[in-house]
Amino acid sequence: MTLSIPGHELLYSGKVRGLYAPTDPTTGRRDDTRLLLVASDRISAYDHVLATPVPDKGAILTQMSLWWFDQLADLVPHHVLSTDVPDEVAGRAVYVRRLTMLPVECVARAYLTGGGLAEYAATGTVSGVRLPHGLVDGSRLPEPVFTPSTKAPQGEHDEPISLEQVADLVGPGLADRLRDLTVAILARGDQVAAARGILIADTKVEFGVDPAQLPAPGADGRTDWRAVDPDLLEIRLADEVLTPDSSRFWRAADWEPGRPQTSYDKQVLRDWLTSPASGWDRASDTPPPALPEDVVQLTRSRYVEAYEALTGLTFRPRS
Repeated sequence: MTLSIPGHELLYSGKVRGLYAPTDPTTGRRDDTRLLLVASDRISAYDHVLATPVPDKGAILTQMSLWWFDQLADLVPHHVLSTDVPDEVAGRAVYVRRLTMLPVECVARAYLTGGGLAEYAATGTVSGVRLPHGLVDGSRLPEPVFTPSTKAPQGEHDEPISLEQVADLVGPGLADRLRDLTVAILARGDQVAAARGILIADTKVEFGVDPAQLPAPGADGRTDWRAVDPDLLEIRLADEVLTPDSSRFWRAADWEPGRPQTSYDKQVLRDWLTSPASGWDRASDTPPPALPEDVVQLTRSRYVEAYEALTGLTFRPRS
């Protein structure tokens, strides 16, 4: 359901977030410098938005991202301008800078699991990165690796790509900067989280730049990233960061390579969806079924537990 916010125009409604432009109350003109980013309680899995929301998810992830932006401030600037937002979305929205987003899903892995494990089993590599022999599900990698993917349109699947393919998209210099930033964010995040009882197995981050730093888009509306000097760009961390929606969070005390790990993320509902209990065929074109209440509540409780363990704060939902 689309949310109507007085004084704001909806520009985009994604799987789990909406972007709104503040408007002048007299002229109705849009503010071209900032956006209102609103996190919903919708949740996605396997490229589907599920019919069942997870209560308080938007607020938990927004507050967690804000905490992480502070922890990462010395590595990369972020896009947040203010948390003073309309009452309708208090606690789950922020005002952010308008940015032009990089056309790559920036992913890094510290542990082997999920799609990376499947690729490794078939080829011994993940996104073109050769890994040691003998790794199993949950193995810690010798060092975090950059495993990017395409940024597919909504409803389509992202596909793994190599660093060389990223360089073809944005130029080698910018590709190297994206790799280094993504790996540094995961390494810092895993270091901080491990001290609080959580392992961050992998993460996906989004980067953008001020449009004023870029050449005018071409006739197709796209930015020629290869024409930009990467050393002159101020890259900003955008969207969310190191949350259970963008990362795999594992309980450190239970970590044991060779089996599925106890997770704080939406793996709980992924496991149910692919179990016989759901009756859903992932390979079909049919949408996933509604989630049972116990799966919803377990997912929510894992998100709350992760937030509280990381930040040392108590999550209090707004009434």
